[in-house]
Amino acid sequence: MKHVSILLLHQVNLGGLENARQGLLEANEYLRVKGKAPMFHVNLVGLVSEVSLNNGLYTVKPDKVLKDVPKTDIIIIPPVTADMASSLQENSGFFSWIRRQYAMGAEVVTLCLGAFILGSTGLLDGKKCVTHWKAAADFQKLFPNTKLQPDHLLTDENGIYTGGGAFSSANLILYVIEKMINREAAVYCSKIFQIDMGRNSQSPFIIFKGQKDHADVEVIDIQEYVEMNFENKITVDDLCDRFNMVRRTMERRFKHATGNTVLEYIQRVRVEAAKRNLEKTRKTVSEIMHEVGYSDSKSFRDIFKKYAGISPVDYKNKYGLFLN
Repeated sequence: MKHVSILLLHQVNLGGLENARQGLLEANEYLRVKGKAPMFHVNLVGLVSEVSLNNGLYTVKPDKVLKDVPKTDIIIIPPVTADMASSLQENSGFFSWIRRQYAMGAEVVTLCLGAFILGSTGLLDGKKCVTHWKAAADFQKLFPNTKLQPDHLLTDENGIYTGGGAFSSANLILYVIEKMINREAAVYCSKIFQIDMGRNSQSPFIIFKGQKDHADVEVIDIQEYVEMNFENKITVDDLCDRFNMVRRTMERRFKHATGNTVLEYIQRVRVEAAKRNLEKTRKTVSEIMHEVGYSDSKSFRDIFKKYAGISPVDYKNKYGLFLN
């Protein structure tokens, strides 16, 4: 049996915590029905004997306090909800314990913004990881030595697992169940909780707003021009002429400022425009393709899938308000 310690963090996201706890308990129920012994012994573990959440709306008591857990097999770090700086400070008492448990062989699972807690231990340095896409830029600034994968749903490296958004992190719990029990157990749990096991990327949820958190004014001008004219034919050479910049200089400055090449930025803006049309209008994929600046359906489909993770048709079927 695996001893699981779900951290009862100060300012924890209660929904994220319960997703993990209920998922593992349901996996145990699957095993019970099969006449087998449970896999997970699940405890809530806190720094103190009770934690007040949501401005006192809830009070949660852990099964154990940290000092009474000398060894565990799996640590699950749920997301937090408060200001990140204060959350890290309030939960700093967990950091050395997490490092010590990992050194003794424990595996660590972090859900959504829980990645900030694990990042603060240094255990994510040099490793691939994910967090919620909305916090990706802040995470990268705070933990520059990590290998953030902003469009992935989960990562698995050297006994450390990280998952994306708080509720989509249920996919990571299913992954852990499949890895530690079997595929059938994970499918059973996915049906109980109505979770799509087919997802492997959170990119359909990335709202691309344009990376303008930099000081290069000329690059910002280029970005804004692309965003205003994406439906027209735009080439890098055209932009060089318009902004009186040699191509090599433009590419270097643009990549340094935004993290994208100029062509990637044009493509991402067009895909974001297409996604919004697929979500909110009755237009066909072909109509939207032409409206966002593409004339070749295969090229549009390939580029869309590159950034959204699924095809335009699948995206419309899954996220569209209207079905044709």
